[in-house]
Amino acid sequence: MLKGTHHVAIICSNYTVSKHFYTQILGLAVLDENYREARDSHKLDLALPDGTQIELFSFPNAPLRPDTPEAQGLRHLAFTVENIAHSVAWLTNQSIDVEPIRVDEYTGKRYTFFKDPDGLPLELCEELSF
Repeated sequence: MLKGTHHVAIICSNYTVSKHFYTQILGLAVLDENYREARDSHKLDLALPDGTQIELFSFPNAPLRPDTPEAQGLRHLAFTVENIAHSVAWLTNQSIDVEPIRVDEYTGKRYTFFKDPDGLPLELCEELSF
């Protein structure tokens, strides 16, 4: 029935800061951008190379996300990268705090976490080459 992930929707607190983060730091491509005056809301459609999309929204007075990734609901968003060390170096050079790289005990894949401007936990998962 399900064939893949089409998009993930994220509500940000500062549209300009988050747009810069997702487009300039993470390098996502802009598909469409709209300002909805009636809702005082921006909507930015972004694409990853595999076709997955992120919808970035701004809404006035949106409630804060629970402050721990162990709260009920979406825990984190994970991205695949070819070389995690290169990706971590890029993020660090952009003044993004990144946790130490770890190895998943079940899959053997290397991964790490960092946060977007609103504290949303984001994960990098390294592809294994065979």
